[in-house]
Amino acid sequence: MNRLTFGRLRNFGRLDTGLLLLSIGSSAAYLATRGLPPSTSGVALKALSIAPLAVLAFRVLGKADGRRHAHLILAAALTLSCIGDVLLAVDPRRYFGHALRVFLLAHLAYILLFVRSWPRPLRPTGPQLILTSLVLVYSLLVTSWLASELGQHTVPGMIYASAITAMTISTILAGFSRPFVWIGAILFMVSDSLIAAVRFKTGWTLAGYLIWPTYYLGQYGIAVGFLREVAGDERGQPAEPGFSASEALP
Repeated sequence: MNRLTFGRLRNFGRLDTGLLLLSIGSSAAYLATRGLPPSTSGVALKALSIAPLAVLAFRVLGKADGRRHAHLILAAALTLSCIGDVLLAVDPRRYFGHALRVFLLAHLAYILLFVRSWPRPLRPTGPQLILTSLVLVYSLLVTSWLASELGQHTVPGMIYASAITAMTISTILAGFSRPFVWIGAILFMVSDSLIAAVRFKTGWTLAGYLIWPTYYLGQYGIAVGFLREVAGDERGQPAEPGFSASEALP
């Protein structure tokens, strides 16, 4: 279990183990049935992939993050993501715009969470600046490639692209002690790029099978990676930039 949580977590009990395994198992089952016609079971599996992560974040992080309310923000971001997933699973064409708005709110919550974690004062390192530049270049290239095909989704699409780019950069600048959170954010960004490419540009079948693994691993890396930063068991060390050891300990 320690490998699944990137190390030992404080206040991580049997119920939390069950929640994590439910999330992983549901995600694997959803991926295995990806090529089947849409069904109620598929919608349920998709919801059960992310919802347990929201509950896990609320439970474990709530016992470790003191008065900073990070557990509420992370749980809200994951819950909004779960709602967006369900909308896309029910009817991706009819509810695409609604899902886009819900995911936008999720990214805003993530941005709030990660900006609060920035060191004060903020002094980005060379590698952080390089990685930030690469994310910006990637975002500009993808949006430029898709811009002519977005139609009525042009404005919301550009707003959404800006939000997920800002979310990804906010994880990089947080300077977390391990790379799990920003790797997760980048995977999330790649997944959304694939969704946009399939819907508006190429219709490439193989890309459809890459969307869910990159998305789920992205959300998993963000959620569990952040828990690892705040609720890790290295006592006496800062659990996360912006958190003192006394704030991180229960």
